[in-house]
Amino acid sequence: MKTVDEFLSYLYGLEVKLWLDGDRLRCSAPEEVLTPELTGQLQGRKQEIIEFLKEATLIVDGKLEPIEPVNRDGNIPLSFAQQRLWFLEQLQPGSFTYHIPTAVRLTGSLNIPLLEKSFNEIIDRHETLRTHFTTVNGEPVQIIDSTLNLSIPILNLEVFEGKEQESEVLKLATQEAKKPFNLAKDPLLRVTLLKLNPTDHVVLLTLHHIIADGWSMEILIKELTCLYEAFSNGQTSPLPPLPIQYGDFATWQRQRLQGEKLDQQLAYWKEQLQGSFPVLQLPTDFVRSRIQGFRGGNQTFSLSTQLTEQLKTLAQKEGVTLFMTLLAAFKVLLYRYSGQKDIIVGSPIANRNRTEIEGLIGFFVNTLVLRTNLTGNPSFQTLLNQVQKVTWGAYDHQDLPFEKLVEELHPERDLSYNPLFQVKFRLENAPTDSYSLPNLTLSSLKQANSTAKLDLSLDMYETANGLVGGFEYNQDLFAPETIERMVGHFCTLLESIVDNPTKPISELSILMETEKQAILYDWNNTNIDYDENSCFHQLFEAQVEKNPHAVALIFENQLLTYQELNQKSNQLAHYLQKLGVQPEVKVGICVERSPEMIIALLAIFKAGGAYLPLDPAYPQERLAFMVSDAELSVLLTTETLAETLPQTETQIVCFDRDLETINQESKDNPLSNVTPQNLAYLIYTSGSTGTPKGVLISHGGLVNLTEDKIRVCKVSANSCILQFFSFSFDASIPEIIMALASGAKLCLAKLETLIPGPALLNLLQEQKITHITITPSALANLTFTELPDLEMVLVGGEAPSPDLIENWSRDRLFINAYGPTEVTVNASMVPCGNGHPTLPTILPSTNKQLYILDSHLQPVPVGVLGELHIGGVGLARGYLKRPDKTADVFVPNPFSAIPGSRLYKTGDLACYLPDGRIKLLGRLDNQLKIRGFRLETGEIETLLQQNTKIKANVVIGREDTSGDKRLVAYYVSESDPIPVASELRQFLREKLPEYAIPSAFIPLDSFPLTPNGKIDTKSLPAPDQARSTGEWIAPRTATEESVAKIFAQVLEIEKVSINDDFFELGGHSLLATRLIAQLLEMSPVEITIIDLFEAPTVAGLAERIDGKQLRDRLQTVEEEVTEEREEIEI
Repeated sequence: MKTVDEFLSYLYGLEVKLWLDGDRLRCSAPEEVLTPELTGQLQGRKQEIIEFLKEATLIVDGKLEPIEPVNRDGNIPLSFAQQRLWFLEQLQPGSFTYHIPTAVRLTGSLNIPLLEKSFNEIIDRHETLRTHFTTVNGEPVQIIDSTLNLSIPILNLEVFEGKEQESEVLKLATQEAKKPFNLAKDPLLRVTLLKLNPTDHVVLLTLHHIIADGWSMEILIKELTCLYEAFSNGQTSPLPPLPIQYGDFATWQRQRLQGEKLDQQLAYWKEQLQGSFPVLQLPTDFVRSRIQGFRGGNQTFSLSTQLTEQLKTLAQKEGVTLFMTLLAAFKVLLYRYSGQKDIIVGSPIANRNRTEIEGLIGFFVNTLVLRTNLTGNPSFQTLLNQVQKVTWGAYDHQDLPFEKLVEELHPERDLSYNPLFQVKFRLENAPTDSYSLPNLTLSSLKQANSTAKLDLSLDMYETANGLVGGFEYNQDLFAPETIERMVGHFCTLLESIVDNPTKPISELSILMETEKQAILYDWNNTNIDYDENSCFHQLFEAQVEKNPHAVALIFENQLLTYQELNQKSNQLAHYLQKLGVQPEVKVGICVERSPEMIIALLAIFKAGGAYLPLDPAYPQERLAFMVSDAELSVLLTTETLAETLPQTETQIVCFDRDLETINQESKDNPLSNVTPQNLAYLIYTSGSTGTPKGVLISHGGLVNLTEDKIRVCKVSANSCILQFFSFSFDASIPEIIMALASGAKLCLAKLETLIPGPALLNLLQEQKITHITITPSALANLTFTELPDLEMVLVGGEAPSPDLIENWSRDRLFINAYGPTEVTVNASMVPCGNGHPTLPTILPSTNKQLYILDSHLQPVPVGVLGELHIGGVGLARGYLKRPDKTADVFVPNPFSAIPGSRLYKTGDLACYLPDGRIKLLGRLDNQLKIRGFRLETGEIETLLQQNTKIKANVVIGREDTSGDKRLVAYYVSESDPIPVASELRQFLREKLPEYAIPSAFIPLDSFPLTPNGKIDTKSLPAPDQARSTGEWIAPRTATEESVAKIFAQVLEIEKVSINDDFFELGGHSLLATRLIAQLLEMSPVEITIIDLFEAPTVAGLAERIDGKQLRDRLQTVEEEVTEEREEIEI
């Protein structure tokens, strides 16, 4: 049996309210909660509960000191909540973000003088409506006017009719809501009356949030109706006097929250919020700007009465409130959208837990910071218990204002997002929509004007017809259609929760059925028949039969026809078969770029074996490992290279030494028992541990690739295809196969000719190359030249920039290709530019499927980040001798009915775009986090590329000497002079938040490339270590000296280095206002809070002050020159 306090806690969770009325126990509870069983328990423990409540009342009464009125002669401080809003107003003067606009329609006979009298009675009654704010010694104080007479302006809209009048009302309401308040001078309550006709009016009421909150608006409307009714009947005000005013509360709050009381509250919150604060990064449609915008949108929705009742039943069964249930569901949604397990959500609380302040108009609302950890994939039921404990703990410690918490915790400050939490949740009873008065009805009008103080807020209301809700979102971050989808996902999630609350949260459905159908099936409908019973060499042999005398290979001055190439490869194939080569036997090829390379590949296929490419330039140790690990049967090479290769017991065949013997073999096509299921080749990729992994690819995937390449790249017998990539890189395979299976020419060249530059351009022109496959980095190093013969450019290995696509796609096919080695080279080939989008995206290739899944293999919604998985034809068998690694990345395909179907986990981050295209966002194991923010360097690169002086750039994360990650931008520029770091930093500051600005910008003549043609990030030079190392650096100028002195005074520390950050030294919003006040006394130029946020160091702020002073002096000189000019008449 529960103890009495445990039983009362349980009842509290069910929203059962108990109180004493004299010696009688009173109870209020939702109808569905008071079951016969619970009613029986209450009756059985009635006396025990009464005694407990009496004892608790005595304790509380003894502890609670009344709030006393304070003397109005001295300065009255701001409450903590007011102080934060005042500070935000200094950041963005004139902003309407914290206005509370209300529009009320008055239908019937309106007595305007009585309405005005009613408002003035309320203003006289509540000091806060007569309050404005100024600073004394750098600190804000309340100034309360003894009287304030409100005169209501009347705008006559009777000249408008119907929809035109409605439109005018909406326009004026929006204008009124956005009209700025001057906190230092203006009354912070405005009332305007719109006259639509003699019996129809609209009152536009606007208050600044610094003097009111949502509860206050209810008080104001209720008092207004009460007073208007009394005055209409010739009565005086029936409202009882207020025991205290808001200024008394602000003073009491300041005095109370110190010492032991403050320490107790802080101790709880510091424990709850220990460690780093996770910044919730929901996938956004637009890049977060430097300074947080507040353009809001709202997407409303409603839940059916059935779902509402199911949610209430679940809450009752679990012994929690409906608020906790919906909050837990919201946190699951945020987890599924962001992938983050540590979720912080803000939740407003009325904070009117004392009788003296219940009837006051004022800014009392507090925000509770509710942190939940979803690690371990708990069931929803388990999560609900955690949310319950966190919520109860927060309620028990709700007296600490959010503003004080921020001040004490010193979170990382950034103007682009809210500190501690970026999303909010609340559940309330639906507000009253209408009030009745004598001869008059009041009804609320929907406000078109909307602001968003956070990234995202979910507000839900209980109504007689079920739960209704609205997602308020920042339009600078999210598109309306994204939030519309989010609403659908939340509703689907709630349905899934009530169906089975014991499910792990990763398995709860969020996708609607139509979405699931599109993502899993419609967007992967790529099936096309291909020659499933053949191997590649048989496709080649068909071309030999068709065009025996057509040129197959070009290498410098050598030409080989299809017939000649076939005969040479046949002879070698027969020779290899005599050496034991047959299906599943591996043969190494280690030769320089030459026709022998292609002859060897074809010969091994024809013999039935599988080839392993070995680059002669590889280190001996790597070659030795590959030869040993692969257990090669035969190694094809040349005498010269054989001498440099590591010692091996493998049979070595040298093209030059053994040529005479090979030439004695038959020129006819050999016979072998090879099938599409047999091994075609083995290629080693770099392992994350440094040990290469051997990828095993079968013939079947190679034939599918061949036919797809020829079709998509539009290859014909008249084409001439450049063999650009290293033979040891799998990108060389499509170059070879699409040429030799289509009757086209394959152009080989020595390495020095293929280095991007004049020699490569010359080759493209001389050989009339029609098709080239190349990396974007290599292509960017090629000077753009008109190449009339070039019909197709295919890039892969990296994402091409829009500029690169634009330049090289003119009048030709430009394809962005993607595919890991493990899926037979290509999983996607998407045309770009020349009428197609220039944003590089991917789509599944023929007979391939692409899925973006979360860490629990659940498909993610559009826009949400996940890991790209690939299924379909061409998946590798796995890794040679690495069953553990194979099992890790080749997993059963849950979306296929084919037995044994698998998916390959690429390790690439990606997201779906609304039309089904896929955007790649870097590597999962190389996610870059700066100051808690996950960054997509591609977005920074795209924005930097918009600078006309930048030819190419790459942004990477590097660790500095202290181990901290920092962003570094490397760029190539052909402008004169080359743009400097300060210029580029300022360019990006106009587009990106501060945390996304690289700390170093390094110009390069060109980018270092890997042998595969990608940018070699490991070879990029480290930036100079010019950052502060924590050592004290003395001021260098008079301005720095003055600023450093003020820093030290305000922060109460002995001395400050010029590179010290104000906020890292413990500065907060109140200290910031003091600092600015002292700086304004020191310098005649206008310095604002924003200047401090953007340049928080002594050196940075001093530089900004000097810059402003210089601009002011130049402007003064210009004005003096202008004044001295004499005008003459012509």
